[in-house]
Amino acid sequence: MINMGIIGYGYWGPNIVRNFSVLEGARVSSICDGNQQALNRARKSYPNSAVTQDCNDILNSTEIDAVAVITPVSTHFELAKKALENGKHVFVEKPFTATAAQAEELIALAERKKLTIMVDHTFLFTGAVNKIKEHIKMKTLGELYYYDSVRVNLGLFQHDVNVVWDLAPHDFAIMDYLVEERPMAVSACGKAHVSSMEDTAFVTLQFNNNMIAHFNVNWLSPVKVRTTRIGGEKKMLVWNDLEADEKIKIYDKGVEVKSKEATYRMLVNYRSGDMYAPRVEPVEALKLETQYFVRCIEKNETPINDGHAGLRVVKMLEACSESLKNNGQQVKL
Repeated sequence: MINMGIIGYGYWGPNIVRNFSVLEGARVSSICDGNQQALNRARKSYPNSAVTQDCNDILNSTEIDAVAVITPVSTHFELAKKALENGKHVFVEKPFTATAAQAEELIALAERKKLTIMVDHTFLFTGAVNKIKEHIKMKTLGELYYYDSVRVNLGLFQHDVNVVWDLAPHDFAIMDYLVEERPMAVSACGKAHVSSMEDTAFVTLQFNNNMIAHFNVNWLSPVKVRTTRIGGEKKMLVWNDLEADEKIKIYDKGVEVKSKEATYRMLVNYRSGDMYAPRVEPVEALKLETQYFVRCIEKNETPINDGHAGLRVVKMLEACSESLKNNGQQVKL
């Protein structure tokens, strides 16, 4: 039985507690939050778990085996570091850390201590993402040409990070999981309209092969959109995460060039075949992820969303920040 300590019971924390509390191989021993009202809610919902306003009660406890850090990114490093130093496995909300240097230090510490780090990249455990992964591995789409993602809505504005650091970690983590090739450069443009933080941004990732990736993240959209389009030489895929039924659609559409002698003589054929929607398993991603965390600890397995995966995302975020400061100048990864 793995005894969990949860630090943070604000927006996302209750979901983490709910899932860890029902696992057969784990129990939520203690919940921490600096807000007394949050603790009152936790005490009412989980009377068998201790509650505290002092995170050191969890970090220093000899009875806690693993700690979930569900707090603002600026606090991740110190909390995760102390947990690891005290021999505890760590589950960290995205993004992993505020800097790549912090992520590298935590990874090295966990490896020395032989402890597990898992970064909460929840979407990797959705039926849709794993169905897309399956088709990419089967080469259904052929060579990938582009990856285009839109994650926009009205709010929720964050006080400590801009829209890139808030929304893009989801999509960077998904792309990192789906696409084997690693990006080699980043450029980002954005504007701050409401506060000092960018609330609208466009990010482009360059690869060494023929692929390009683009991300649109926005807190000022009149509608909520969660779509990803992946184009390949054979077929094209559209994932609409807001669709209730047909979340993924694969189109047998493409372009075939018959002649490359000269641009003005190039003959282009447009292929338009069938569309089909593969079945997507209706699973609760966070339930699978928390189960997976416990299993990785018990069996000493390396998670797919380990510290190194978190580091790759943080490096992209850092590069975005540098590019934003320099009006979209390309930054090498």
